[in-house]
Amino acid sequence: MSGGPSQEWWSVPELLDAALPGLPSSRRGVDKLIAREAWQADAERARRRSRGHGGGWEYHWTMLPERARVRLVKAATPAPVARVVDHAAFDALTETAKQKARDRMAALQAVLAAEAAGQTRNTAVDLVADVQRVAPRSIWNWFRMVRGLDLPDWLPALAPQRGKRSTGSRCAYVSDAFMDLLKADYLRLEAPSFTSAYRRTVAIATAQRINSIPAEHQARRTLHRDVPKVTQIFKREGLAGLSRCYPPQIRDRSSLTALEAVNADCHRFDVFVRWPDGKIERPQMVTFQDVYSGKLLSWRVDRTPNKVMVMAAWADLTRTWGIPKHCLFDNGREFANRWLTGGAATRFRFRVREDEPLGALSLMGVKIHWATPGHGQAKPVERAFGDLSEDVAKDPRFAGAYVGRGPDAKPENYGQLAVDLDEFVAVLEQGVEAHNARAGRTSPTCNGRSFDETFASSYQADGVTKASPEQLRTCLMAFQELTPHSDHGRIRFQGNHYYSPFLFNHAGKKVVARFDPENLHAGLEIYTAKGEHLGHAPVQEAEGFFDMEAAKETSRERRRIKKAQKALADQLSPLGVDDVASALRKLSPEQATRVDARVVEGRFGDRNPIPLPQPRPQPEAPAQTPEEKARHSAFVANFHEAREVRESRRDDEAAAERFAHAQALLRQLQDGHEIPAGEAEWLRGYRTSNEFASRVLRAEMSGDDVIAK
Repeated sequence: MSGGPSQEWWSVPELLDAALPGLPSSRRGVDKLIAREAWQADAERARRRSRGHGGGWEYHWTMLPERARVRLVKAATPAPVARVVDHAAFDALTETAKQKARDRMAALQAVLAAEAAGQTRNTAVDLVADVQRVAPRSIWNWFRMVRGLDLPDWLPALAPQRGKRSTGSRCAYVSDAFMDLLKADYLRLEAPSFTSAYRRTVAIATAQRINSIPAEHQARRTLHRDVPKVTQIFKREGLAGLSRCYPPQIRDRSSLTALEAVNADCHRFDVFVRWPDGKIERPQMVTFQDVYSGKLLSWRVDRTPNKVMVMAAWADLTRTWGIPKHCLFDNGREFANRWLTGGAATRFRFRVREDEPLGALSLMGVKIHWATPGHGQAKPVERAFGDLSEDVAKDPRFAGAYVGRGPDAKPENYGQLAVDLDEFVAVLEQGVEAHNARAGRTSPTCNGRSFDETFASSYQADGVTKASPEQLRTCLMAFQELTPHSDHGRIRFQGNHYYSPFLFNHAGKKVVARFDPENLHAGLEIYTAKGEHLGHAPVQEAEGFFDMEAAKETSRERRRIKKAQKALADQLSPLGVDDVASALRKLSPEQATRVDARVVEGRFGDRNPIPLPQPRPQPEAPAQTPEEKARHSAFVANFHEAREVRESRRDDEAAAERFAHAQALLRQLQDGHEIPAGEAEWLRGYRTSNEFASRVLRAEMSGDDVIAK
């Protein structure tokens, strides 16, 4: 026995409690055994004084009978650990290694079958070895490999060990220092070739006396084994390369309907166009596309992407087809403008103010979605732009005007021609119609049909919300917060003047003006800050200085306004001052003189009242000559003019100081600090004044950062 039990020394009571085989079951019997076997004779090896309470003798376990010793050794031997077979590792082996495991399994099964037929295992092993032409020793080794395993686990255990390759181990001849230098050079965004990085690493390793420099193919194999391919692409190509390592999201359009969702984007055509002012530039197109069918519903063209062209394309979409429920944009400035998406809490451009007017989409109840910036796969319209780039930009009518996809792809006839804007728009319109009408589209919703057919089938079958005239008036226009003149209420905007009599009641107060950005002479629709429609303010055209007819018309208009105001005043105040005087005359003397005594008259001595001071006589001024009078009048006029300028300047400086002080207090409140009660009361009153509102408007128009609430 190679090992022993955990307890080497035993007292007689402990032996009786253990009930070991080969020992008597009584104290007297154990004592007789000790005397008969002469355990006392070998005192140093057989016994020792008991170290427990009560004294007595303890005996070494080697003095026990053989059966008792075997029981103690077995009790001290740990149970064998069950073998675990890795079926996944077997599945990862090559087919050659798997076939070898199957051949070994067949040999062992043949030996078991021969045993079942009555042969001994030795004879069965020799017979099978002769038939399969293997050494008998190999079959015995295979039996040892599956010892303790169930039959279903034999196949993975019989796989040859050389077929398993450790992915975490590294070749002994490749040093860590060399590979660290090589990875630092090769895994960078400049993406050098492996050969050039290897040569530089060898030069550095030689200078630093690094041992075990591998060959290039060995270093390449080690790097590919240690660094995953995805990590290599990320280190050499960045996030753009990493995004290509994962498949794009598959989004099902079949659950949508026509005009339920649209997406929009801008595209610049690779064509030189001559604009009406003579400049030659590449045109930009903004378009709204139906997500369900892929049809291009509306589009506009301009030199650069801007909010005016986006609003015009949105107006075409809403007037022609209806109001969608969802709209997908990227985060460009032309789409994130307040005219279109004002009030949207998820806008990521421009400051979102709580009191800003609602944009067209917010007023129409359209849910806005923002695509990932720089991620073309998020917007289906990008595919349509690819088709238009091929079919429209390379149209034969644009030969010589096509500029190529980039600076390194210019055609030989670059810059030979520039087409007129009208011709380009006509060709683009034909291209859009052909794009929508082309049959054989393979998307799941089209299924061989054209975009037009797919859209028409769903558009006719499903209800679409049409825009009312009020929505078209309210939502298909841009807006701007303006303040009418504080005296007469006229509005000056974009170099034009707008006026209507109702504006006088809102003079100096902030209003919201909605307008058609492509036709400012159509006038303004005026709303309150809360969205209440006030009326239409037409544009006022400037007349000639000596235009008598215009002067007469203005005079007639003023007489009409005066007459209307007089009638309104008479209606609101039917009694005149004569009626009041007549009523006073009818009062009795007692009623006319009855006055409540609310002022106490002071008396300072009845006998000797204090006389009032008498004014001193002033000497007469000497007569002035006409020249002196003229100089005096000019001095007085200049003095008053200079004083008015100084007072106006002081008033403006004082207003600027008050506004700056209010901004400082607002910033303290915004940062969570408290301000004195007196300052807080002054701030509440000042924020309701026209001066504060005009200063905020002036600062916003200048682009200054102010706190308006």
